[in-house]
Amino acid sequence: MFKWILKQPDSQKIVPPEKVASTYKWRQFGVLLATCIGYIGYYIIRLVFTTEQNDIMKAYHFSTANIGLILSCFGIGYGVAKLFMGVFADKCDSNRYLMAGLFLSAVLNIFLGSTKNLYLMMLLMFLMAVTQGMGAAACQKMIQLWWGPRMRGTMYSIWSSAHNAGSFICVAIVQLAVFLFSGSIPAVFYTASVISFIICILILLLGADRPKVVGLPDISTYTGDKVILDNGQVSTSDQTDLSITQIFIKYILKNKLVWAVTLTSMSLYLVRYGIQSWIPSYLVQNKGFDPAAAKWVIGIFELASVPGVIIIGAISDALKGRRATVSIVCVIGMLLCLTCYFFSSNHTVIIIALIIMGNLIYAPLTLVGLMINEVVPKFAVGASTGFMGFFQYIFGETLATALIGILVDHFGWIASNTVLYGASIVAVLFLLYTAISERQMRKKAAE
Repeated sequence: MFKWILKQPDSQKIVPPEKVASTYKWRQFGVLLATCIGYIGYYIIRLVFTTEQNDIMKAYHFSTANIGLILSCFGIGYGVAKLFMGVFADKCDSNRYLMAGLFLSAVLNIFLGSTKNLYLMMLLMFLMAVTQGMGAAACQKMIQLWWGPRMRGTMYSIWSSAHNAGSFICVAIVQLAVFLFSGSIPAVFYTASVISFIICILILLLGADRPKVVGLPDISTYTGDKVILDNGQVSTSDQTDLSITQIFIKYILKNKLVWAVTLTSMSLYLVRYGIQSWIPSYLVQNKGFDPAAAKWVIGIFELASVPGVIIIGAISDALKGRRATVSIVCVIGMLLCLTCYFFSSNHTVIIIALIIMGNLIYAPLTLVGLMINEVVPKFAVGASTGFMGFFQYIFGETLATALIGILVDHFGWIASNTVLYGASIVAVLFLLYTAISERQMRKKAAE
């Protein structure tokens, strides 16, 4: 399989000039479907254990601490895997890489559903986290290689919303499997894996690594797309002879904009999980919500963000790729919603604030995910995605859960509010730096 997922040569069969435009549209549609359906498959596998945790505790006599240990193995493994698997994605066929990651995740999921051993479950969750780390890098790279800047923000936002759909589809699959197989826990895991195997076939049929693999001109030739690097130089190439280490040092570690966008994303992840992870506890303890109603608010927070994220992504395209500027406006709006969320006691106002805030958090998170790819050459997209993902999960999510939990225990919910305000302000500062730097780079490139 190793050779199979490596980059494939350009096709010797070239699409005739008069058919390029129509072929491009059909291929782009196939790539969009492959990335969206593929990422939904990743989330179906990722969330089966989380969805089934209460039944697993009852059937296997696990404690909450046992479940926490298993889930923590995924969180740690995923954060590390995002970095290494993202870097490796730059040397592979993105479409096959996407399929391989889902296939391996589904196989590991079968083993996870077949064991009751705590330590084996922890190992399997860690290994699954590694294979799950292949998904986002492959999808983001395909979007970067198949769309120019005029449409990339919209397409990226549509793909980014797939994880919300995946979360709900996973719950539906679990409920269906429970009904069909009389509550059998292994059957739930097996059902999710079978559906993911079918999705693997669809990925191979619908997607493609890059235009030249199917006889089309690359996106730079087709749309005039170019990448302006932090030194003002212009890059249009989607391949390189540089090694993984050379790419990572030259275009990631030494790129100031990569650091700025990464730290922005880390700050926003802290806000996202600082709200999302604590919605039930915060609303019940601090706002007098019914516990059952508070759980539903999490679903509202997630689902309501989908249309807003797509619309804001399209707005960033309409503004000629000024993604940092759009993100600044979103974060400022998010700060206003945070204030309502923190200080209002009206339940309706709080829910409305969360609905709006879901859009204003996920939109800039989506845009910075695109920005990190747009400040490096196309052959370094996987590395930039992995680098940012490492900081998002190892630092952003960890601080949002572990740190906020400790601070609330000692100082009350005002400590959580302070951390979230601080993280939002840090995000605005880095976004301002990014917006100014991008403007200067465009001027330098135009000279």
